[in-house]
Amino acid sequence: MSAVTNDFPVAQAVLDLSSRPDGFDVLELLHDLTAYTVRLGQVHSAGVTILDETGRVDYLTASDEVCARLEEAQLDLDEGPCVDSARSGEVLPPLLLHPAVGAFEHWPLFAPRALAEGYSSVAAVPLRISENSLGSLNLLQKGSSPISATNLHAAQLLADATAVRLHHRQTLLASDEVVNQLTTALQSRIVIEQAKGMLAQRLGIDVDAAFKILRGHARSRQLRLIDVARRITRRDFPAEFDRTN
Repeated sequence: MSAVTNDFPVAQAVLDLSSRPDGFDVLELLHDLTAYTVRLGQVHSAGVTILDETGRVDYLTASDEVCARLEEAQLDLDEGPCVDSARSGEVLPPLLLHPAVGAFEHWPLFAPRALAEGYSSVAAVPLRISENSLGSLNLLQKGSSPISATNLHAAQLLADATAVRLHHRQTLLASDEVVNQLTTALQSRIVIEQAKGMLAQRLGIDVDAAFKILRGHARSRQLRLIDVARRITRRDFPAEFDRTN
C-alpha cells in the first residue's frame, strides 16, 4: 500500500466524519473512522479503544476480525499501543514488531502476538477533546515499511474530526456526556459481535463477511445497526439472511 500522496481523500473523510447529522450512531461513526484509516494507505488494519467512566480501557470497534482479536488481547495483557495512547492522550510513533527493536521491549507480551498475526509495525493516535482523552485509534501495518509520518498525521486528522463530531451536537456536550455515549456504544458493540457470530454460523461465512452483510442490510433500509443486531440475537432473521431462501 502506498502512502497518502495528496490531501483529497483525507479532506473528504474529515468532512464526512465531522458533519454527521444529529442523532448519528456513535458505533457507526467509529467504524467509519477505522475504515477511512485503512483506506488512507499503508495501514492494513485499524481499531478504536475507549476510556470508560472509570478510566478503564475497552475495545470498541475494528476494521477486521484479526485486528479485533489484537485489540482485545491488548486489554487482556494490559499493554500495547492502544492502551498507551488512550491513557496518555499522546501520539505513539510507529514501532517495528521485531525482537531486535523497541516494540518487544515496550510490549513483551503483545508484540509477539501481533507479529504472529502478520503485522510488521504498529502506531496509535489519541481520540481526544482538548486535553481529555476519550481513547485511541490503533494502526497496524504489514510489509517491510513502517507506517509513515504522513499517514500517522492523516490518522490524527481523522481521529480529531471524529472527536469533534462526538463533542458537538446542537450545543457543546460536556466530556463526561461524551464518555457516556461511548460507553453506550461499547454495550452496542457486544450485541453486534454476538449478531455477527450468529449470522456467520447461519450463512456458513466468516465474521468479517457477516458484518458486511449486516451493515449493508441496515444501511440499505436506513435502520440502525444495533436494531438489526438485536433482531438477529433474538433469532428473528430477515428473509434474505436465510440461506435456504
